[in-house]
Amino acid sequence: MAAPNAHRDLRKAIQQRAFASAYYFHGDDEFLKDEMIRQVIDAAVDPATRDFNLDLRRGGDIDGESLLSLLSTPPMMADRRLVVVRDVQGLKKDARVALDRYLASPTPDVVALLIAPAGAKVDAALSTQASTVAFEPLTGDRVPKWVVHHVDTVLHSTITPTAVDLLISAVGNDLPQLAAELDKLASYANGAAIDDEAVSAIVGVRRGETLGDLLDRVLAHDAPGALAVIDHVLAQPKTTAVSIVMALTTQMMAVAWARAARDRGVPAAGIERELFGLLKESGPYTGRPWGEAVSAWSRAVQAWRQPELDAAIDALLAADYALKESRLSSDEQIIASLVLTLCGAPRRAAA
Repeated sequence: MAAPNAHRDLRKAIQQRAFASAYYFHGDDEFLKDEMIRQVIDAAVDPATRDFNLDLRRGGDIDGESLLSLLSTPPMMADRRLVVVRDVQGLKKDARVALDRYLASPTPDVVALLIAPAGAKVDAALSTQASTVAFEPLTGDRVPKWVVHHVDTVLHSTITPTAVDLLISAVGNDLPQLAAELDKLASYANGAAIDDEAVSAIVGVRRGETLGDLLDRVLAHDAPGALAVIDHVLAQPKTTAVSIVMALTTQMMAVAWARAARDRGVPAAGIERELFGLLKESGPYTGRPWGEAVSAWSRAVQAWRQPELDAAIDALLAADYALKESRLSSDEQIIASLVLTLCGAPRRAAA
């Protein structure tokens, strides 16, 4: 199994250019995996000698003798060689025997990078023979940290916290899409920090017109304000009427849970902690960074009573059905009708 600090240890190895003899990468997030492979290659092998000291192979395409030869060949005019084996679970029997024999006594100046594809079962033997790093899809609370890290280490730039939130509100948690937008943003900023103005210019989203703003206005029973941003939100990349309903459903169910907890006497700090726990357990679509969502839900608890929340859930179910089964109304009309229903519940004093 991967060590708890495996990612941190690997980043430290990349910074110091001091690597373990073998690494085993597995998990379902191919983007994160490929990004780390590129970083390891860049740090471990000098571009000037890469033709001699970098070998890329697929497990099913190499036999045992050839694999052992690659792993045993010393570096040429460099400190180390790097052998990358993708689809390592596809190694034929003789190649796997050769790999196991090599890992029992690895060559000091060779680094073996063993890659399993998404969906592959974790190889228990490799997990003990090599430094193991798991690449699972990032949960909502880790995406903003990834954005900052990517801008710093890959693009060698900086980004403001508000620009991070604005970008995620428009693009969501799709890492390849975020990376593509960040590449354009870094070019636009031209050495300066990526800020809200840059995100507005490149991505086409402005503060006050995001999905997070729509969610906040529904929480505040602000029907005119929510209706005013529907078209802007639907025009954003990766946002659809279905994803809006998903985010609203997560929000109203979270507020309903928080309201019930408050009625049981759970303190505000305890409610926020529990909400984060629920998000980590189920990973629902929130439409914005987790910290921002939890803070908004916690503030809204006093403005909603349980009967209103029950009615809101019923309205969301009806909207979901209308989007999937009926074409009598446009997406904009369905979302507008839903917003009016949710915001129409009278604001009541907290119990």
